[in-house]
Amino acid sequence: MPSRKQKKATADQLLLSRYRSIADGVTALFFPYAEVVIHDLTSQSIAYIANNLSKRAIGDDSALEEIEGTADEEVMGPYEKMNWDGRRMRCVSMLLPSESSDAVGVMCINFNVAAFDDVKKVLDLFITGAGLVRPPEELFK
Repeated sequence: MPSRKQKKATADQLLLSRYRSIADGVTALFFPYAEVVIHDLTSQSIAYIANNLSKRAIGDDSALEEIEGTADEEVMGPYEKMNWDGRRMRCVSMLLPSESSDAVGVMCINFNVAAFDDVKKVLDLFITGAGLVRPPEELFK
């Protein structure tokens, strides 16, 4: 017979699996720029990844050991971090409550803003008129 702890872990895993469709929907809407990672706070591991941009895997360590005692808000961010390849990411993390309202997981939405940085550079170059010279006086007498 499963112990109370095993039953709770199974219930938490079921609860976290309900967020997968939200993760899939967010990444479908913002493809290919968004990644959603669901972290299981009980096992301190990654429970799900939609549109994997970070090259992590399900079961990898979450590195969120500190979050349970330090998170003052249910929504943290937006904040910036660097992806494994040096690209700038804008992120937001949400605590996922269990039936008892204790946090059972964390959903992180990571958005690749590096692609927009490149577009901004091109637009800035175009708008500022790189290479502009003074207009010829003979044309504007």
